[in-house]
Amino acid sequence: MLGNLSGVHLIIILVVIVLLFGAPKLPGLARSVGQSMRIFRSEVKTMKDENGDSTSPSSSDTDDSTPPKP
Repeated sequence: MLGNLSGVHLIIILVVIVLLFGAPKLPGLARSVGQSMRIFRSEVKTMKDENGDSTSPSSSDTDDSTPPKP
């Protein structure tokens, strides 16, 4: 579905977003979306750990800075 978007479509979408939210609010909006995604990923990882799911995580979710839970 998103593969059919051309550059013109993306520019139109960005203009609509700027008109809806206003340019000064966009950095705060992007920051809150990033925090929400970070929280969502950590909750999904916690749920997988609690369920004993032994499948290997995808390459985008690997985090070697924290040791695995025993």
